Amino acid sequence: MEREMNFFDLCVACARAIGRACRWCGGWLAGLLRLTFRMWWTVIPVTLLVIGGGYYYSRIDNLKFKVQGVAMLNGAGIEQFEERYRMLQTAFQLSDQEPLKGAICKQKISGFETFYVVDALGDGVADYVDYARKSSPTDTVKVQMKDRMAIQFQMKYKDLGLIPEIEKQLLAFFNADEAMQKSYALYVKNLARELQFNHDQVEKLDSLTSEYYFHNLPGSDMIPAVKEGMLAVGDRKIHLFLNDIYEQHARTEQMDYRASFVTAPVTFENHLVVNPKAANSRRTMLPLSAMVGWLLGCCLAAMIEQRKRIIFWLKK
Repeated sequence: MEREMNFFDLCVACARAIGRACRWCGGWLAGLLRLTFRMWWTVIPVTLLVIGGGYYYSRIDNLKFKVQGVAMLNGAGIEQFEERYRMLQTAFQLSDQEPLKGAICKQKISGFETFYVVDALGDGVADYVDYARKSSPTDTVKVQMKDRMAIQFQMKYKDLGLIPEIEKQLLAFFNADEAMQKSYALYVKNLARELQFNHDQVEKLDSLTSEYYFHNLPGSDMIPAVKEGMLAVGDRKIHLFLNDIYEQHARTEQMDYRASFVTAPVTFENHLVVNPKAANSRRTMLPLSAMVGWLLGCCLAAMIEQRKRIIFWLKK
């Protein structure tokens, strides 16, 4: 009968497994070093060749930068936006008259991606873009916003001057979608009603405050006093509306800001910006190409050493 494993035995088993994995990795690296020493005339040239390729790939004309921006969805849903955006990832779906198709086919823009915008404070204001893709649609604290979507694509250094033109073409591409236009028309009507309602509420609160505080006092000889959010007039205590007024003003200000972007189904909250860190900088590419070149050189050297076995296996 097998003995049940306790926590200590489990820890010992995990430690032994980790030790075996470390010994295997150490033996594997030692074998590669011995192979490099024996077949240096093969490994070193291959490594230098790949490093040269990495150096050429990371020259200034070939540097690729990530271009990022936040799209405001005015009535259009995230699903509609992503469906339209996926057409850019497969350029063959675009018509020949679409300006973006030429830019994509000529590799002026590539690597299209979308990311959610997160509202971490629950105040309807965008706090950060989830580039790490760690947010969840079921999270009630860090909420994925429904009216914003971040986009990202790559451009070469020599083509960065085309960003303003690419931005115009992207907006024209999104706003030409019929489904988005229908959603936008309905959204504009509802937004106008909501704006009018909020402004009316502000005026009502102002009027109610003036009438309730100053025109409905029991006597002119009594001096009103304010303490802890209450207005005391004689024996009467009246609850102040200041917090309600501040909240309504903040809500109205937020709605006015949001309405300033409602000029098309899709707009940009800010212009497209370039991430200053290149995706294929030499600081990244040279160590990576050295490692890849060494491994490729070791593989080629192993094949040369075992060529007789390989030929014998192929002749079977």
